[in-house]
Amino acid sequence: MPDQHTNAALRAALFMDKGGVTKTTSTAHLGEALAREYGLEVLLIDLAGKQGDLSKQFGIHNEVRAAEDDAWPNISTVFAEEWSTIAEKVPDAVEDMIWETDENVDLIPAHEGLDSVDDDLASVNVEDRYTRLDEFLTNYVDPLGYDVVLLDLPGLTNNVTLNGLFATGRVIAPLTMGEFEERQLDQLVADIDEIVAGFDVDLELAMVLPSMYDKRANVDTEMLARLREQYPDRIAPSPITDSQGVPNAQAEGRTVFAVPNDELLATAKRVKDAYTDAATALLQRVDGETAMTSTETN
Repeated sequence: MPDQHTNAALRAALFMDKGGVTKTTSTAHLGEALAREYGLEVLLIDLAGKQGDLSKQFGIHNEVRAAEDDAWPNISTVFAEEWSTIAEKVPDAVEDMIWETDENVDLIPAHEGLDSVDDDLASVNVEDRYTRLDEFLTNYVDPLGYDVVLLDLPGLTNNVTLNGLFATGRVIAPLTMGEFEERQLDQLVADIDEIVAGFDVDLELAMVLPSMYDKRANVDTEMLARLREQYPDRIAPSPITDSQGVPNAQAEGRTVFAVPNDELLATAKRVKDAYTDAATALLQRVDGETAMTSTETN
């Protein structure tokens, strides 16, 4: 865990309104690329559901599940109206939620209590319903000193998802190669515009991250060309290659970054390079936005 300070972290949410688009894989690998290649302190937060895929990705799922019954407060608790009172009364409440991994990122794992959060938030007035995660990150996570916070959001739009989008203001959209996924991306862009107009919040598509790409498939190369034409300033520099090396590493509870180079498939090396390129582009874009904001302010 990093030394404490009060600077705000770079925040982004990985989201598509669909499951199976490599959202969790991309959260883990992009976070690891930012930490490993740039020496940044990175925190991943799993909001995608009680299955706890991020903890599986880093090989700590069994330990997390074994501790789950006693894990209070947990990530679902931060959405409760009583959270600030809980945080005051429970020493090290936030620090105790955070798990160190064997790689270079820390993790707040999912909890089965997330299953009820969407319904619980539905009864909260609209002014407060979508701001609770932002308040948690601002008041309790930012002081811990992380440079980057990445959220793995559910594969559907619900109250937890909207909390994540409001809290980060940046969407990284992983998508597998397919006509349906391409339409889902178009719908995501329309949804972002609708959210911005309806709630007067800052929210943008920060990156499109094509995944499971096969350069031998005409369908994939044609779709990639369309994406590059439609999103020239937002597409990741390199698509994430479809590689058996990724599930091989995941079965061992690690990312491809943790696999020695001499054990990596050639396609997995391309995966590693592509996520590193995406991390570089994300940092450059955020720096550019910061510089632009400062110029506009002045």
